[in-house]
Amino acid sequence: MEARESQKAKISKNVVALGIVSFFTDISSEMIYPVIPLFLSSVLKATATSIGLIEGFAEATASLLKVFSGYLSDRIRRRKALILTGYTVSNVVKPLMGLSTRWWHVLVGRFLDRVGKGIRTSPRDALIAESTQSGATGMAFGFHRTLDTLGAILGPLTAYLILKFNSEGLRTIFYLTAIPGAIAIFVLIFFVREKHRAEATERRTSQALSFRGFPAQFYILLVFTVIFAIGNSSDAFIILRLRNIGFSESNTIMLYLIFNVSYALLATPLGALSDKIGKKFILGAGYLVFAAVYISLALIKHEYMNYAFLILIVYGIYYAMTEGVGRAVVSDFVPSERLGTAYGLYHTLMGLSLLPASVIAGLLWDKIAPSAPFYYGAVTSFIAGVGILLLLKRK
Repeated sequence: MEARESQKAKISKNVVALGIVSFFTDISSEMIYPVIPLFLSSVLKATATSIGLIEGFAEATASLLKVFSGYLSDRIRRRKALILTGYTVSNVVKPLMGLSTRWWHVLVGRFLDRVGKGIRTSPRDALIAESTQSGATGMAFGFHRTLDTLGAILGPLTAYLILKFNSEGLRTIFYLTAIPGAIAIFVLIFFVREKHRAEATERRTSQALSFRGFPAQFYILLVFTVIFAIGNSSDAFIILRLRNIGFSESNTIMLYLIFNVSYALLATPLGALSDKIGKKFILGAGYLVFAAVYISLALIKHEYMNYAFLILIVYGIYYAMTEGVGRAVVSDFVPSERLGTAYGLYHTLMGLSLLPASVIAGLLWDKIAPSAPFYYGAVTSFIAGVGILLLLKRK
């Protein structure tokens, strides 16, 4: 009984509220995320290279904001206003993408959506870290990713049901994202609280933006994160691969749903496990799991398509091992007064890497074979996983 109450105490009200915000935002985001490549390819007749450009450009350019928003939240000593601005931008623009008649309209929409993500992500992660007891960041970030991913389960499920009963309902899915988006903004305004820091800490954040002075282990983490990310193309290519081997649009979305179920179920327990046995071990092993998934996606053929659901389950395990744990590792290496800047740098490098990763994946798909992007991603993730396991100090 006491152990259960202790675990609850590790997850603060702020973390719960931010998790609920992410839950509803991800319902809206994941309603359209698996639909976008289908919408682009079947309705707007875009090529794989164009789809890669859209995803890579949107993520990379908007990611530049992550480092500045993180630094700004350190400098002004306020996180909530930036978090609110970011969520509002994203949740307003998503329904408007349903009006697109050209592929570049989707590019603009995705860019603005990612601008919102770029504004909110670093301050939000810093606020989660500040709202969490020392030694429990793996659990807190895992809990946040669980709620986030529960939304990512309901989103594709909603899209699947809409398409099941209306095969021409792709645009309707975009319009309906306005409902969960509005709920997310309401929860954020009324239930998330600013975390006030000590005056001494506040004075130290008045320095100019600088990427110097972080611990060496943080820079090592960044190096292998970039090596991994340069081969981690958009999940849109997994959706295209599932269509490529013979799945229908609705069944492709259902497989994407299976991945999110796996992720949601395991994010919190694996985050808590990382607090006990070491975050770098879980993170490095997660990158190796990713390599195994990408090799499987490269090799899979139409006659073995029934095994795709197992691959997507394992892909969810990779996400559970890396998404929250990677953020927790940052908080272990970086002092609290520079957390916003550190998360900004971490997320910006990840996002900037997605542009070449997705463009390369699109070119490999169009010029060589649909399997080629997955061989490429498997190699880079294997190198990153081994590097983290061997060179990053135990945390």
